[in-house]
Amino acid sequence: MTVTFFSMFFGAGNLIFPAFVGAQAGIATPAAALGFIVSAVGLPVLGVLAVSSAGGFEQLANRVSQRFSLVLGLAIILTIGPCFAIPRTATTSFEMAVVPFSSGTGIPTWVWQLAYSLLFFALSYVVAQHPEKLSNALGKVMGPLLIALIVVLFISCVAIGGSSPTAPMGDYGDNQMARGFLDGYQTMDLLAALYFGIVISVNISQLGVDSPAQNRRETGYAGLGTGVLLVVIYAALSYVGVVSGSITTVDPAHDTGATVLTNLTQTMFGPVGTAFVGLVFIIACFNVCTGLISTCGTYFQRHFPRMAGLRMTYRIWSAVFAVFSFVVSNAGLSAIIKVSVPVLAALYPIAITLVALALVHRVFSVHFPRVYFWTVLCVGLTALLDCIASLADVFGGSLPWLDTALAYLPLHQFQLGWLLPAVIGLIIGIVHSRISPMPNTVGMAE
Repeated sequence: MTVTFFSMFFGAGNLIFPAFVGAQAGIATPAAALGFIVSAVGLPVLGVLAVSSAGGFEQLANRVSQRFSLVLGLAIILTIGPCFAIPRTATTSFEMAVVPFSSGTGIPTWVWQLAYSLLFFALSYVVAQHPEKLSNALGKVMGPLLIALIVVLFISCVAIGGSSPTAPMGDYGDNQMARGFLDGYQTMDLLAALYFGIVISVNISQLGVDSPAQNRRETGYAGLGTGVLLVVIYAALSYVGVVSGSITTVDPAHDTGATVLTNLTQTMFGPVGTAFVGLVFIIACFNVCTGLISTCGTYFQRHFPRMAGLRMTYRIWSAVFAVFSFVVSNAGLSAIIKVSVPVLAALYPIAITLVALALVHRVFSVHFPRVYFWTVLCVGLTALLDCIASLADVFGGSLPWLDTALAYLPLHQFQLGWLLPAVIGLIIGIVHSRISPMPNTVGMAE
């Protein structure tokens, strides 16, 4: 089950980000990689544990309010699903695996992409039709194959080595650990962790675990096992990035982690290396795409079984997401990404706040139940204003008054300006809980 969970988490971003960290941080990679691992692994694992202990994401979000639970759930599902992550899986794998070999064929790139994405989403849809059997498709075949490919790449780097590690550059010129922590956000695995538990829970039930408490416990174990595996993989890929950067210097302003991997494989293996890294990307992206389609389809079938008088089954919902993602991946993905990044950045502080409160629920939050509402409210408002300012910048505009106001928040320059509002909300929640105890704390106590 751990490998299944790993396969659902580990996509193209998880491959390219740690490699890019190593290529930029150079000799300071240990500190940078540690910061990256804390946010890219630590937060998602804590998210799995928090959701498991609460009995599910909805039970956790209901501690704020039922309406909040529905709104946040929809926002997360649509953001990590058809509006961003699912289309990106096809586009990224296409650029890594097909584009290098399609030039000179006389066939326009958009035709290749159309054909590739059609096949990609068709196969993902077929596999996603049996979410209870994902452990067979992902855990027993695709996941181990992906891990084996990464191991081969790592061993090759160890054997070949490279020049001395470079000096830190770009964003990693200083404060490498803090920069690595912030870049760990880009995997967005904490948001995914809040809902991947749905599919894992179904798989665990299929193994004969009927007790809800035992099911939650097994889901937590799977999350911890995934965390250990991710730490090892991220450390290996960071080293791969260091070796690649010592062989071919990267341009932090224009290159990406994909460039880092391509430079390395081309240097070591030539065209075969390019095909190799392309295969790795296809497997990683296919795993994540299938897991996301399954997660989104399960969520919408549960919450919206009927639309406009029509019965919406899991099969129909998963088809809707596959088709929508196919269209987006071929038309306008770059615009979707530009808009989605500020939205994702706004959702992350809210998710971190919920997870933190859930982890101390038994010893703290349950005694001050209103801290959920007030803390999330203060963090959410701050995140929303930050999102508006970022979206204005994306569309070529600016809101100087808002930028100035947000700049007064401590740690705003590190994208942590929401911490002070979180503390304020926590204090208000404690005081409010003492002054006016909640008459009904259903779902608050474990």
